[in-house]
Amino acid sequence: MDRTTPEEDVPSEVPPTATSDESPAVEASAGSPKAPAAVDGTASHEAPAGESSTPSGGDPAAEERTGSEEGVSEEDASASDGPSEAPAPDEPDTPAAARNWRDRHPVAVRNVGWAVTALSLALVCFALLMPTSLDKFRPGLFVRIPVEAVLGAAVLFVLPRRPRLVMAGLAGLGLGLLTILSLLDIGFNMFLGRGFNVVLDWVLFDDAQAYMKDSMGNGGAIGAVIGVVVLVLLVLALMILAVLRVSNVMARNRDVASRATLVAGTVWVTCAALGLQLGTGSPIAARSTFALVEDRLHRVQATLKDEAAFAKEAKKDTFGKTPGDQLLTGLRGKDVIFTFIESYGRSAVEDEDIAPGVDATLAAKNAELGKAGFAAKSGWLTSATYGGSSWLGHSTFLSGLWINNQNRYRTVTAGEHLTLTGAFKRTGAWRTVGIMPGVQKNWPEGKFYGLEEVYDSRELGYQGPKFSWSTMPDQYALSAFERLEHGKKQDKPLMSQIILTSSHQPWAPLPETVPWDQVGNGSVYKDIEKAGKEASDVFYDSDKAKEEYGKSIQYSVTSLIDYVVKYGSKDTVLVFLGDHQPMAKVSGNNASRDVPISIVAQDKSVLDKIDDWNWTDGLKPDSTAPVWRMDAFRDRFLTAYGSKPTP
Repeated sequence: MDRTTPEEDVPSEVPPTATSDESPAVEASAGSPKAPAAVDGTASHEAPAGESSTPSGGDPAAEERTGSEEGVSEEDASASDGPSEAPAPDEPDTPAAARNWRDRHPVAVRNVGWAVTALSLALVCFALLMPTSLDKFRPGLFVRIPVEAVLGAAVLFVLPRRPRLVMAGLAGLGLGLLTILSLLDIGFNMFLGRGFNVVLDWVLFDDAQAYMKDSMGNGGAIGAVIGVVVLVLLVLALMILAVLRVSNVMARNRDVASRATLVAGTVWVTCAALGLQLGTGSPIAARSTFALVEDRLHRVQATLKDEAAFAKEAKKDTFGKTPGDQLLTGLRGKDVIFTFIESYGRSAVEDEDIAPGVDATLAAKNAELGKAGFAAKSGWLTSATYGGSSWLGHSTFLSGLWINNQNRYRTVTAGEHLTLTGAFKRTGAWRTVGIMPGVQKNWPEGKFYGLEEVYDSRELGYQGPKFSWSTMPDQYALSAFERLEHGKKQDKPLMSQIILTSSHQPWAPLPETVPWDQVGNGSVYKDIEKAGKEASDVFYDSDKAKEEYGKSIQYSVTSLIDYVVKYGSKDTVLVFLGDHQPMAKVSGNNASRDVPISIVAQDKSVLDKIDDWNWTDGLKPDSTAPVWRMDAFRDRFLTAYGSKPTP
């Protein structure tokens, strides 16, 4: 029996009436030789009438037909490991719904493929050029040439398929992580006026979650956390897929991609050498990601070095060994109150949208103080924090050390550095207490601050509603202080540290001033809270946020000065200040970190002792009044009131 040739077994043309049983694919499966593979890795067959073959670059259909997804490298796509089976051509009488969608719509598939590739490339470039603060976002920023993209393309060109895919995946993961860090920088710059510290700031997420729970409720906080997790996963996944997509398209179109990379690299070098810039002042030859990574590494190194240096600094103390009988001799017999007003910053008294209302309140309350026999002097302090992290401002002011990060705070509060409040305790001449309505759990730092008794939010007896983050209105906290401590007969004068929280963001709803004899257990505030504005209606609108922030400062100042006028005496000395500026949405992107500070007293000799400070008379500091760093206040205060330094 004669043997037939492959040409005899495989018909060169299938009649239109042939059934699927007579197709070459079936014959091949029965043992006959297979049709030769086409050069693009697919079986050669006639394109259906009205359709044309399309290039593989950017075509998802072509990706399936190439050997790259089957383990065959692009370089060997024209020579598969073995002959492939030839599928039967489409039958004219086959229903349209049964035909492959990609084969039926090659133009649409090609357009979608190129669109996906373009979006992937745009996403990669956006991530490489993304700034770290909202005020730096400008359209021209994203028409620059990122050198990281040029170098990345060059590296991927020289790698074989599998290493290329691994490298592309890792590059996408790294780019996704950098994007997340940039988003964190944007958030931190918006709220705290600084970038995210990858060493120290992770602990702040717990505080952020607690803040969201207080402001949005438990359900809202859980939803926000889920949203953040989904966003992180989505960013990572999209970046990995985008880099892989661009890498695969480049590999399938090596000639075009190599020329484009060479041109982009040449243009980048030329622009860098000539220093060419856009109209916005941004260099066309960008290296944003390299600079960002370099900056983060430097910040990590600086943070680690700072930890050791600050530990040594905290051990040095000008008044650390001063005996109690040599401290604060000029204030003996006085009831001294140190009060922090949340977010009471320079913007409150100088911003053209906020200041009119606040300044009017300060003027009115200054007049009331005068009628009651009090006088005041005011100046400026530069806070160690901005927009939040109030405890950093508190500790800086009281310790005389610059506490601008969480690591410094932990270091100093774990030691025995003398605080301003601790100096009062060391004398033995005062009873020292703390009124801390913002503290909702155990607060071991009270010992560091030298407070004999601390009343937190659970111990002030409040039975009214919360006002967003603030656990109770300032007027109630002061009323509780009078009931629990100041109004009682004492063997010693009081030194008290009071934190007022009603001016904490998001500034809605806000409490209102009520007659002091109606404050009671706080239930009087229920109707006020219900009638107040929703936080979501205020916080996201910059104009409304400014308006309500100004009202909150007016309320806090009014509560405090009304308390002094009503319950103060000739022996009362009040020192009150802001802990930091409000967030950038309210204070502005270029706001200073200055906060007002005032000292109020009836005894003229108390204010006479600070005449050489050149502070402004009254509750509002003049714009030309001296500005000190907040950590300078402790030593100046101790010195002015008779303390003798003994390191």
